[in-house]
Amino acid sequence: MSNGNYSSSNESGELARSLSNRHLQLIAIGGAIGTGLFMGSGKTISLAGPSILFIYMIIGLMVFFVMRALGELLLSNLQYKSFIDFSTDLIGPWAGYFVGWTYWLCWITIGIADLSAIIYYLQFFNNGVAFTPTEGAMISVAAIFFIMGLNLVTVKLFGELEFWFALIKIIAIVVLILVGLWMIFTGFTSASTGQVASFTHLWDHGGMFPKGFEGFLAGFQIAIFAFVGVELVGTTAAETKDPEKNLPKAVNSIPIRIIFFYVLALVIVMSVTPWDTIDPKVSPFVNLFSQAGIAAAAIIMNLVVLSSVMSSMNSGVFSTSRMLFGLSREEQGPKAFGLLNKRAVPANALYFSGVCLLGGAALQYFVPDTVRAFTLATTLSTILFILVWIIILWSYLVYYKTRPELHAKSIFKLPGGPITCYVVIAFFIGTIGILALETDTRESLMVSPIWLMILAIGYFCFYKKKQ
Repeated sequence: MSNGNYSSSNESGELARSLSNRHLQLIAIGGAIGTGLFMGSGKTISLAGPSILFIYMIIGLMVFFVMRALGELLLSNLQYKSFIDFSTDLIGPWAGYFVGWTYWLCWITIGIADLSAIIYYLQFFNNGVAFTPTEGAMISVAAIFFIMGLNLVTVKLFGELEFWFALIKIIAIVVLILVGLWMIFTGFTSASTGQVASFTHLWDHGGMFPKGFEGFLAGFQIAIFAFVGVELVGTTAAETKDPEKNLPKAVNSIPIRIIFFYVLALVIVMSVTPWDTIDPKVSPFVNLFSQAGIAAAAIIMNLVVLSSVMSSMNSGVFSTSRMLFGLSREEQGPKAFGLLNKRAVPANALYFSGVCLLGGAALQYFVPDTVRAFTLATTLSTILFILVWIIILWSYLVYYKTRPELHAKSIFKLPGGPITCYVVIAFFIGTIGILALETDTRESLMVSPIWLMILAIGYFCFYKKKQ
């Protein structure tokens, strides 16, 4: 897009449609392959064993239905720029206020979790020695300023960076699958454990459900966190060329990605290394390459994982700024957040999100245990994301009932319609209940109502009063 086009977008006050099909496709893939897979899969495997494969397939199916509902809603009215627009229009102003500010906090908490992950993986390059609280805070501040700088330039640069970040992750997983298959078919024997790589490891170490039903349920928390960010495709719809063609393509390819990137990759990991010997504190992806004896494998995979975390932060900062922009346009946030700079970027919204992320740097100081900080932040973001997904499905139910003519002519319908919505909503409510079963996830669950109270005060005392 030329500078003249940026000026035009700025004068009109609207976001520029600068993202192409390849940007949208790779943003969708990048959203589906995040920190939860690279960093969290080790812990999930230790909790659930091979049943993690079923967990990812179940969650993937439910998230796919959310995305189909989101896609139909966005394409039913191209004036809808994000969740805020259609939830405000279909449910009411309170829903737009809730979903906008909650989605903003979702990505802020993910950004804080990513800061913990960055510090954790940089320890590898510090000879495995943990950083001091002060060093951890300084690393966090540097990461925030770096990501802020990238997002302040242009929307197209964001799409380009996400394209290459996602490509790195894809190549890493494809190489892992190929190396793992070679290890399995050549009967590779681990020098440290003496185990021979084989698909039989999936069921000969206590069966597919070695931890029973309780272990199966415990695996859902981190597994569902691995999928947060998939709906980023909906957030970028306002800045995507030809959304009627590109959005359905991106959404429909989600099941294939889930099977390939999650299920197949973890089948390989647990076939090379039996699930009960996987260290939950070490990325199983890094461990597999190290076992293969590939020179500098650990260094390469740690760099890949770091790029994945930076990708997640990049997406998060982008999303928070667009949510604040939308809230401002609906007069549900400060007017300053609705202003664009000369490159059609909501700079004020970016600055505010950056300042809030700096609070995450403080968390690294007060909670130096990076794994605990990561778990607390991911659980809170998981709860909030589930609430956002439920609002999307609720909006769809209202749309289906009150706009039957739009549903009838839709070329991208949600399979199963309202019945699917009710099933998925029930699943997500049950998932929130599962979080109460584990001590470390229960803490964040108990804290989450505080955010709902803050939102209620803001809505009734400020926004509704102003209206």
